[in-house]
Parts: sequence; structure tokens; C-alpha cells
Amino acid sequence: MKNINIIEEKSFKYVEFGNGQPIIILHGLMGGLSNFNCVFSFFPKYGYKIIMPVLPLYEKPIDETNVKDFAEYLNEFLKFKKINSMILIGNSLGGHISLLFTKLFFQKVKGLVLTGSSGLYENSMGNAYPKRGNYEYIKKKTEEVFFDPKVATKELVDEVFETVNDRNKLIKTLTIAKSAIRHNMAKDLPKLKVPSLIIWGKQDNVTPPNVAEEFHRLLPNSKLVWINNCGHAPMMEHPNEFNNSILSWLKNTKL
Repeated sequence: MKNINIIEEKSFKYVEFGNGQPIIILHGLMGGLSNFNCVFSFFPKYGYKIIMPVLPLYEKPIDETNVKDFAEYLNEFLKFKKINSMILIGNSLGGHISLLFTKLFFQKVKGLVLTGSSGLYENSMGNAYPKRGNYEYIKKKTEEVFFDPKVATKELVDEVFETVNDRNKLIKTLTIAKSAIRHNMAKDLPKLKVPSLIIWGKQDNVTPPNVAEEFHRLLPNSKLVWINNCGHAPMMEHPNEFNNSILSWLKNTKL
């Protein structure tokens, strides 16, 4: 990971940039810290502190490898950092963990940003896993995450390939995917009254546009922003539009 200094304290690993109102970022199942490079340098200029924990997706025992345990892990991390009030930004699985965290610890969440979030419905790699030794197949599936396949760099494809070919990581990945399906949030969303921004790629194949519309319908205090020519990771494909949309929403909602 280039130019990212990962801090290791107690059992936590994280990155931190800037000072001010904390913004906590949660990455997805196949997404690492580098996916959010654009956010790290942008928000500290406007008085926000960016903190992104490395989620222990592959480190926990199998019975603690689920969405609820990751939400509780986040709470432990925030207690360690003495943060009692924050804005959450979550992509994919990170969005799902953010939603469950908001349900469990609503008093700590001032605002919520979801992008390509699971929690209602998502297409996974599905039966891609039996072909996990096939590099070209994994490359194709990784490219399908983006509108522009060139965003799927060799480095990124190598990372996904390594993950699905590591037996421990594969078992944990499938366990997390099943947990995400079990933890459907549809009934909980109408009770989450926190200001929410749903920022979505119009060409997202993993969590299609109708998922964003359903989040918008169910979350009572939400705004929906579309990014065109964009797949599942707007912060990677359209970083400027992603950042400016969030900043504008933060200002308008006085967060």
C-alpha cells in the first residue's frame, strides 16, 4: 500500500488524517485502504479528521466473522479512540456494517454515507469461486465491479486473486457473504432517522441502482445522489465528484 502509514495500537490497525469532526470510513469485503486515497487528502482541508480502521475480516474465529461482530469491533475501536460522535462512510460491506452500527449505537452517529452498500441485496461473485484458480476469470469479475475496466489494475486483480486462492480467506469471505444475506436491514431502515446520503454509481452491477432507490425509500432522512459512468466504487472511479457530493451534503446538513 503506497504512502499509507498504518498505525498499530493494541489489537487495532488504522489510518488517521487531519483534525476536527471525525469521519470514520469502512471498506468493503474486497476493498482495502487504498480504495479511499482520494478521501484521505480531501476532507482534512475542510476541518474533518479521517479515520479508517482495517477491519479484521480474516483474523477472527469463524463464529465472530459476521456483520454484527464487525459492528461491535467498530464500537470497541471507537471507545479505544475516545470518539463518541462521528460521521460514517461505508462502501459495500462497510456500508452494511455502518447501518448495523447505527442501529445498535445510534446515539454515536451524526450522519451516514452509503455507497454501493450491502444490507438489502447484492450480487456476489457467486459461482465464481469454483474457478478461483483461473486468473483471467477473476480479472474479468474484478473488472465488472467498475464501469471502466481499466480501474481494475493488475495490483487490484492480484489482490483479489490472492484472496480467493487462500483457503482461510476464501472460507471467511463466504462466511461474511452469508452473514450479509442473513442480516437484511429492510425492517430496520425506517427506524434509522440519522441524516443519510446515498451516493451510487448508475452502472453498479454488484448493488444495482434499484438497491439505492430502495435504501432511499426506506431511510426516512436520506438524500440520493447518482454518479454516471460509474460502477460499485465511486470513490475510485469518480473521486472528485464523490468528495464534492459528500462535502456539499455535510455543509447543507450542518454536520
